[in-house]
Amino acid sequence: MEARALTTVQETQPIVDLVLDGLASEHSKRAYRRALLDFLAWHTVQGRPPLSKALVQRYKTKLQKDGLAPSTINQRLSAVRKLALEAADNGLIDPHLGNGIKAVKGVKSAGVRSGNWLTLAEAQRLLDAPDVTALKGLRDRAILAALIGSGLRRSEAAALTFDKVTQREGRWVICDLKGKGNRTRTVPIPAWAKAAIDAWAEETGIDSNPSTSLRTGGRVFRSVHKGGYVSGDRMSAQAVADVVREYAEKCGFEGLAAHDLRRTFAKLAHKGGAKLDQIQLSLGHASIKTTERYLGVEQDLQDAPCDRLGLRLR
Repeated sequence: MEARALTTVQETQPIVDLVLDGLASEHSKRAYRRALLDFLAWHTVQGRPPLSKALVQRYKTKLQKDGLAPSTINQRLSAVRKLALEAADNGLIDPHLGNGIKAVKGVKSAGVRSGNWLTLAEAQRLLDAPDVTALKGLRDRAILAALIGSGLRRSEAAALTFDKVTQREGRWVICDLKGKGNRTRTVPIPAWAKAAIDAWAEETGIDSNPSTSLRTGGRVFRSVHKGGYVSGDRMSAQAVADVVREYAEKCGFEGLAAHDLRRTFAKLAHKGGAKLDQIQLSLGHASIKTTERYLGVEQDLQDAPCDRLGLRLR
């Protein structure tokens, strides 16, 4: 099948509607609608050439020359990729062209630092991205909350069971979590992360209170069918990673992975004044050096530890 132009509003509008119908969040629908309308307007000015990878690359270059923020460019490219895939599915372009357009890379987001971590505002934006009016959105928010709020690995989140979420010394923790290297640790969790888990558990009918639940050893995170119901008793680590990738793409955080939320937890905790050794314990690092690499800690000769001793010569 040869590449062809999408030439009329009557031809493109049904495809745009399919793109928007596939999104759960109203915020995402509004953003994608704007992005697609902008692209189609530019496409018209270009003379409505056939959709192709080269055309989308040219559009990407145009957006960069316009000085748009990387996150804005990546969100617009995400919408165009989705448009191309829907066009391919509906026989308007060759599927190979659709896959080629899907492979167009975004630009490095200013929001994702070296080593990939998010600022406080960006982490909040990611946490707010799921549509919590839907069961899947409640689950996904709980997953993001566990990763950002406690620094869990994706495998640890996937394996988390309700009986591990309990109280110690008046606060919620994940108790006796077995992590990398078979090391066991107890991880404090913030109240808002526990609230996100509870909201998900309550909506599913799964009792999240380990003292009363008949499913005390059950997995916290479970697969959700497109029909909006729980369809399994667990999730894989890859499925957890896919959740992060889905919302990172919606927010324009190109290349953000599940492990980067672990690094984000460490960065935000450190910036908030948490002690390095306590961050190490939460992450389960065998060496403080590993934690320092996560944080990018550098020696500060202007404000050194020796300046904080409070001693003087008399």
